[in-house]
Amino acid sequence: MLNKNPIWKTLMVIFVVAVCALYASPNLYGEDPAVQISAARGATVEAGTLDKVKRTLDAQSIDYKALSLQDNQIELRLLNVDQQLPVRELISEALGDRYVVALNLAPATPDWLASVGAGPMKLGLDLRGGVHFLMEVDMKAAIAKTEEQMVQDFRSDLREDGVRYSAIRQRAGEGVEIRFRDEDGRDEGTRKLQRRYPGLVFTDASNDTDTVVTMSEAKLKEARDYAVQQNITIIRNRVNELGVAEPLVQRQGADRIVVELPGVQDTARAKEILGATATLEFRMQDTRGDVRAAEAGRAVPGSRLFYDRDGRPVLLKNRVILTGDHIVGAQSGFDEYSRPQVNISLDGKGGNKMAASTKDAIGEPMATVFIEYKPTDKKDADGKTILAKHEEVVNVATIQARLGRSFRITGIGSQAEAHNLALVLRAGALIAPIQIVEERTVGPSMGAENIERGMASIMYGLFATIAFMLFYYRGFGIVANLALVMNLVLIVGVMSMIPGATLSLPGIAGIVLTIGTAVDANVLIFERIREELRAKRSVQQSINLGYGNALSSIADANITTFITAVILFSFGSGPVKGFALTLAIGLATSMFTAVIGTRVIVNSVWGNRRLDKLPI
Repeated sequence: MLNKNPIWKTLMVIFVVAVCALYASPNLYGEDPAVQISAARGATVEAGTLDKVKRTLDAQSIDYKALSLQDNQIELRLLNVDQQLPVRELISEALGDRYVVALNLAPATPDWLASVGAGPMKLGLDLRGGVHFLMEVDMKAAIAKTEEQMVQDFRSDLREDGVRYSAIRQRAGEGVEIRFRDEDGRDEGTRKLQRRYPGLVFTDASNDTDTVVTMSEAKLKEARDYAVQQNITIIRNRVNELGVAEPLVQRQGADRIVVELPGVQDTARAKEILGATATLEFRMQDTRGDVRAAEAGRAVPGSRLFYDRDGRPVLLKNRVILTGDHIVGAQSGFDEYSRPQVNISLDGKGGNKMAASTKDAIGEPMATVFIEYKPTDKKDADGKTILAKHEEVVNVATIQARLGRSFRITGIGSQAEAHNLALVLRAGALIAPIQIVEERTVGPSMGAENIERGMASIMYGLFATIAFMLFYYRGFGIVANLALVMNLVLIVGVMSMIPGATLSLPGIAGIVLTIGTAVDANVLIFERIREELRAKRSVQQSINLGYGNALSSIADANITTFITAVILFSFGSGPVKGFALTLAIGLATSMFTAVIGTRVIVNSVWGNRRLDKLPI
């Protein structure tokens, strides 16, 4: 029979709309202004910290929604945004500088919705507020690190080739100097190294035994590009560790990186993780060297003086067994005595290096050195902040057996510190230090204003469309308007379900455009039905032919636009991606509501009945 709904189609429409409505509903609850408290290096967040925060708030008679301790963080939900800054200052003063007190927005989704994985749409920087960083890569340090690696490689290669040399040293940004034993050794060593390193320039020094190795312009450019690209990759990994939705991390110019973090209102935690240049070095301890002589400033051949966190001197050998560049995994945990530790996993090359270095060193102590760069108050000639290298011996452990690709480090101050160290090592060590040269914060009030204007544009467009459809198509106009409302619910529901989907101002523009596209499909169908009625077809034939004949035109228009949206999403970035995503989702949902949704409603109301006319 014509225009009778199969039961499966009716149930499918009801199911799809119900599921999308369920996952769209968290957006009605909004977000609570919150203050989050986490531990800085060497501190812990525990029940006592929670009690201290509660006492501080009670002493000032500050009302709040909720206060909880979870995942080594304290979350304080406040009544309004105006409380955030005063409360942050109050708690910061009470806890001191051993804790990071940050502003945030916490979803107010009920527990029963959160239990099924439902949550609000993630909003972009222009809607939710957040922070914008412009970071600059320290190219001098990048080149110095490349030269440092050249020193290590040259030593290994010349030993392997049996070429005798006296010394290999770095010349602080001016290349590497190799001092051979004699002229023949210089010629042989230079010839072999030239074959292995075609991008390097080998120049004979003024005497007969030295060679200076520098990088060609092409090699320098390659090193700089590599430093920026690797830092971008590592920063993206760190942003993912922070849990920021749809961040923007992209290159700007020759040595700068733009980072935008929606929803992060306080920069302390973000700067701590993103700018951290933390890495590890593993070195053997020099147990025979004179530590007191090193403390007095006298050189100890083949060794350097380091200090642990308690200020005790530790004499370590110059040769680095392994650096953090080979770390592919790092997880914080506890040892058998419930002390914090970090479990390290190395790549294949790192595992081989560690195994080769420790096979003959069983019973000897090996130190783990923690290295990071910290900004100072000094400026260089270009006005840039000078970064100081901070080195600290984390632990010294006796090698009990030959080490491989997996091992652990202990001696870490707290579980929070172990967690932060694991996070940074897991994301990767920055190839070169970076410093923040520009920092902007987009406040939640500005984001709220953008949301208000964006929602107003959607509502104005929706109401204007609803009024036109009711006036022009009467009863069928009601059906089209129901389809529009369903379409909006589906878009919001799908956007809320997709983990990486983020709504921005261009995304709102995509939704507004989708409203017009959905109406266009309904107009095509209704006009076809009118044409069949004017051709003296029966009501049921007109409905059936109207939907059937309009389908090809609707499909052609929507598929070509959908392909354009996919291309924009694939090759665009930032705002373009946001627009393309909502447009693509809107096209798919409008096809569903216009072709299937309205057909189910029309068939339910007017289908399979003897009628002389239609309200169209």
